[in-house]
Amino acid sequence: MHATLPLLQATDFPPLRRRTLETLQVNLGYRCNQSCVHCHVNAGPNRTEMMDRETLALIPQVLAARRLAVLDVTGGAPELHPGFRELVQVARALGVKVIDRCNLTILSEPGQADLAEFLATAGVEVVASLPCYSAANVDRQRGAGVFDRSIAALHTLNALGYGREGSGLVLNLVYNPLGATLPPPQASLEATYKRELGEHFGIVFNQLYTLANMPIQRFGSLLVSKGQFNAYLRLLKENHAAGNLGNVMCRSLVSVDWRGYLYDCDFNQQLGLALAGTGRPHLRDLLGADLAGRPIRVADHCYGCTAGQGSSCGGAL
Repeated sequence: MHATLPLLQATDFPPLRRRTLETLQVNLGYRCNQSCVHCHVNAGPNRTEMMDRETLALIPQVLAARRLAVLDVTGGAPELHPGFRELVQVARALGVKVIDRCNLTILSEPGQADLAEFLATAGVEVVASLPCYSAANVDRQRGAGVFDRSIAALHTLNALGYGREGSGLVLNLVYNPLGATLPPPQASLEATYKRELGEHFGIVFNQLYTLANMPIQRFGSLLVSKGQFNAYLRLLKENHAAGNLGNVMCRSLVSVDWRGYLYDCDFNQQLGLALAGTGRPHLRDLLGADLAGRPIRVADHCYGCTAGQGSSCGGAL
């Protein structure tokens, strides 16, 4: 796989500083039951990296010490971590909102038959990947049969109340472009998703998040192989909108890798750009340290978050 960090480090991206920390985004490991073309984590079934119990135990302590409002759990497929459910329960007992970054097909994996019911009982917000409402497009990006399994998972979640008005169970979907293009306007695409999924499959959901593909890891390597890397970076830079800088997720979020090390965002994590600070900042450092005011490490991939309508873990900016 082609290394993309050397192609990104010489940057003119504007300097940024952190605000008050609100969200702890934790990557429990890179193991996943899928191997998606656009995956910036390079996750897959053969990855073995998983957070150990000692590091996992620090998460509730940090949530309490920093009085954080949100725990955003990701992977890989975070649900494959044996401590996932206990972590969710402890965080919810602290009154913390928990977000599960779910690939949907995990609900039909062996041993996960009760996963959807667990998420509903715990009141977990589900952010589910569904890069298109077309079976052909989804299967091309994520693998054969993924669309049908995703639709079945959405039916299961809807039956439990997810996405339904008044249930309190939030179901948001995530769209990624199929290639080296910017996402279309989020509001109009959300309307199309709701119409297509509603009319053809009877599926409902709350919001659609549109995310730009980052030129790193698997997707970045693919761009290099196709000779499209420089053109895609040029597209991102030409569409940079300075007004998005105030809302980029790294201002109020910190990303934690499976070893407990800290990064400004999940993308920096995959590039190995550790959080600025003395030594190598770790999750345990958050027990006594406030990150507000610290500089954010930037490189050319950051234009992926500010191009056009902007892109973050919560969709358009």
